[in-house]
Amino acid sequence: MLTPATVLILVLLVVPVAIVAAMSFTDWQFGAATLDWVGLKNYSELWTDTVFRKSLANTLLYLIVVTLGSIVIGLGAALLIESDTQLRGFYRTAFFMPVASTMIAMAVVWQFLLHPNAGLVNQMLELVGLEPHNWLNDSQLALYSLAAIGIWQMSGLALVLFLAGLKSIPQDIRDAGALDGIEHPLDRFRRITWPLLGPTTLFVVTVCAIRALQVFDTVHVLTKGGPNKATEVLLHTIYSEGFSFFRMGYASAMTVVFIAGIFFLTQLQHATMERKTHY
Repeated sequence: MLTPATVLILVLLVVPVAIVAAMSFTDWQFGAATLDWVGLKNYSELWTDTVFRKSLANTLLYLIVVTLGSIVIGLGAALLIESDTQLRGFYRTAFFMPVASTMIAMAVVWQFLLHPNAGLVNQMLELVGLEPHNWLNDSQLALYSLAAIGIWQMSGLALVLFLAGLKSIPQDIRDAGALDGIEHPLDRFRRITWPLLGPTTLFVVTVCAIRALQVFDTVHVLTKGGPNKATEVLLHTIYSEGFSFFRMGYASAMTVVFIAGIFFLTQLQHATMERKTHY
């Protein structure tokens, strides 16, 4: 009975990763009929590649900003919705819509919203007396603008997960806390709600971090990694090396590093948060 699932895992996951790992030790170029074994040359080149190092730093910064922002907004919205509202289902659906939407289409919409002249964002800033900005062409603001779009997309997922976590907290525990004098909302959140949301928070952090590492659509549509590589991220660099410069061997080495990075960050998150999680 395990055979169908095992075959799918092998065909869709194990075999492609093995092929990419093998290609990373070659100099194969897309479309070439031959290839040569180059050993660790591609990996040694990575650490001297300024574009790769820049994309790695940008990816880590994007990961931190988007993950923290999604958790804060998602948890805050979940607490407000759960407190007392008759439109709980509507808000849950509205916040989750960006998660289910096609990000390519949403990126085009954001391109118009962030337009330096006709964009709605700058028009709203001018209405309150603030200076407009060229959000996507400013090397200091471009990555944070993309991170804001990422937070907008993923906070809905965090909201739904936190709502489910809040539902799983027994009312008896809250009543017992009230009998013990824990009546202030902040005290109740700090001493009851937040500790019991530990498993949910661990899952949300892991999911948001992995999705943040996979950012590609908004970068490719809105900035192409610019200006001056300010928004270059790992997946876009891999795509450029493989399908623009046709260096599939070098792109495969980047892919192996990318997969190893996801595995390492996931294990690090579990190791650091698991000890503080109450089940």
